[in-house]
Amino acid sequence: MKIIGITLLSLIGVLGLGWAFTGNDFFLYKVFAPKYEAVRRETFEQSKAYNQGMIQELQSMQFQYEQASDEHKEALASIILHRCADYDDAQMPSDLRSFITKLRYAHTRAK
Repeated sequence: MKIIGITLLSLIGVLGLGWAFTGNDFFLYKVFAPKYEAVRRETFEQSKAYNQGMIQELQSMQFQYEQASDEHKEALASIILHRCADYDDAQMPSDLRSFITKLRYAHTRAK
C-alpha cells in the first residue's frame, strides 16, 4: 500500500512539474514572441532583397501609371501610395522619389 501511495504521489509530482514547465513556456512565449517578431520584421525590412524588391515593384507601378489611361491613373495612384506608405523615401532613387512626391501632392489636392 505504501509503494502504491509513493508511486501515485510521484506520478502526480511529475505531471505537476510538466504542467508548470508548459505554463512557464507559454508565459515566456506570450511575453517574448512579439519582441522577437518585431526584431525579425525590422531585420527583414532592412535587407537588401526587400529594398530592391520594393523599388522594382514601385518602378513597375510607375511604368504602369505612365502607360495608363486617365480613368485608371487615379486608381493606380491610390494603390501606389498605399504600397509605399510605410517605405522610407530615402531608400528610393531620386526619379522614383519625385514621382511619389508628385502623386502625394496630386492626391492631397484632389481631396
